Amino acid sequence: MAASVLQLLELGLHGAAFLCGIVCASALTVAQGEFGGRCLLYGSVGWNGSALVPKAFSPGSLCHFVSGVSVVVALGSFSALLYGLTACCTHRAPWDRVWLSVALGVTIIILFFLLVSACVVRVGLDTLCASLVQTQSVRSCQEAEKKPWGSYRPRRFYRNLYSAQGAAWVNFFLWCLLSVRLLLLRCSEPPGGGGETEAILGGAARRGGGGGGGGRGMRRWGGRHR
Repeated sequence: MAASVLQLLELGLHGAAFLCGIVCASALTVAQGEFGGRCLLYGSVGWNGSALVPKAFSPGSLCHFVSGVSVVVALGSFSALLYGLTACCTHRAPWDRVWLSVALGVTIIILFFLLVSACVVRVGLDTLCASLVQTQSVRSCQEAEKKPWGSYRPRRFYRNLYSAQGAAWVNFFLWCLLSVRLLLLRCSEPPGGGGETEAILGGAARRGGGGGGGGRGMRRWGGRHR
């Protein structure tokens, strides 16, 4: 049986979610690297007359949380992609009713963490940009990339943080679509096991009946022989 359009769409969503997770984690890590591994989200910046100077950084665990969620979800997307490809190549159904319920529960947990991480990046970047504009040395956060930064030399920190934010929200949207797909599959899947069990038991009964008929035939043959 060839893969259906919905199966191919699901594989495409998992592939896109994998790429978004990698982009978010890598962009955030590069932005941290421009500031010596420190997390600039929710940070505050001042102006000393000749250069921008970070006055406060966020705990590194904040950026590590967002990167960790992105990487874990990316690995989950990649695993689901490989599983779906294997199911298509071996011509077997990728999910049954029990696994659909488990996958739907895991997807809801993933959506929660993706929403939290996307909000962290969004609010953290807005807080940083507001602090930069308040210095009155720049009119926008993007313009701050062209200003001197004291002991740091960031060149793409805003673009990296903006890319991480965009990838996080796109990833959340993709997993929303995947959850809808799983929910539709879960609702359309009939209760499993009944038909198979009846078929097996029916076949066993027919085989048992055939065996009994063979025994009666042997008894009749034995009676005639005597």
